[in-house]
Parts: sequence; C-alpha cells; structure tokens
Amino acid sequence: MKRLLAPSILSADFGNLDRDIETVNRSEADWFHLDIMDGVFVPNISYGFPVIKAIAKKAGKPMDAHLMIVDPDRYLQNFKENGVEWLSVHYEACPHLHRSIQHIHDLGMKAGVALNPHTSILLLEDILQELDYVVIMSVNPGFGGQSFIEHSIEKISRMKEMILKKGCNCLIEVDGGVTEKNAAAVAKAGADILVAGSAVFKADDPASAAAKIKAAANA
Repeated sequence: MKRLLAPSILSADFGNLDRDIETVNRSEADWFHLDIMDGVFVPNISYGFPVIKAIAKKAGKPMDAHLMIVDPDRYLQNFKENGVEWLSVHYEACPHLHRSIQHIHDLGMKAGVALNPHTSILLLEDILQELDYVVIMSVNPGFGGQSFIEHSIEKISRMKEMILKKGCNCLIEVDGGVTEKNAAAVAKAGADILVAGSAVFKADDPASAAAKIKAAANA
C-alpha cells in the first residue's frame, strides 16, 4: 500500500485553525492526526472536545486520535461521537489493554496501541492480532517539534518483522520528528503511516511540504 501522511494538528496555528485545516484538505496528506494530552500522562496539555468538534466540522479526511492520557476508557465514546475513525491508546496507560482495544472496536473505530521510545515491542506480542495499527513513538511524547530518535528505525523494522511473522494485518504508524529528510528511511523500515507536525505546519508552504514528505516516503 501507499504510505500515508497524517499532519499533526498540534503544530497548526490555532489562531488560524480553519486555514490550516483547509490546507490539509487541499494537500496530498491523507489523515488529520490529533495529539490529545492531559498534563498527567505527559507533561503538557493540548486540546479537548470543543476543538476536536470544530476540526471535525471542517476536516475532509479521516481523523486519527492519539491519546496521551491516563484512563482513556472514560472518553472513548466521546471520540467516536466527535468523528474520530482511528484511535490509539498508550500501552503504558492501560492496565487492561485488551479490554480497552475491545471497547474501541465495539464503538466502530480502528484500534491502535502507542509505545513510548523505551517500551519494548515484545509487550504487544499477545495482543498484536487484535490491533489495526501500532504507533511507534520516535520522540518522547508530550511536545511537538522534537528531533527524531534514530534508534526508532531499528524498532520499526523489528515491529514489521513481528507483524509479518504473526501474519497480522496491523499497520505501523510512526509519530515524532518525521521530516522530508528521514521519511524514506522510516518508510523503508516498515512504516505505513507517517505523522508529521512541525515539518508540515512550520514550513513556508505547508501543502508543498506535505507533498514532499509523502513523495519521499513513497519513492
């Protein structure tokens, strides 16, 4: 399949949010990536349901929400009601992970699990067949604009090997520090979905930047 690009709204200009949403709509990007932070699981707060609802009204492409929050089960229904189609929770935040994934599926959304940079992929071995995608964090979660952790390339490769070995249809999303310069390496390692925030929205021409990242990933 073609590698997908999901610009992270966290890096958008919230004073001109309608403009940036429309930029993504018109661009070659495939999804809207929503980084949801609670100030507890990660040391930052992003935005909540009023903003998500506003994005959903304008978004012409699927929304992918990455929950960096404690006890995400409390809010799964809300994300469904606000138009999210792909939803990932953190392994580190879910003591009953299988139950959380089952709940996401029961609500009709695609379910994913995100792993912090230090978290081993082996911890997903017993649930991988239940997942639609895995999110490999290539920065420490909590802030946008961080540099890509180079060791993530090897981690993506090992994740791909595990998926193929188990015969799963699980996709790999890579989140953090993705740019035009490393997109090809990230894709070659096995990534199916690339999340890019600052590399898109901080560029002089965000639509052009998105096209270049996606082209590099699919070269």
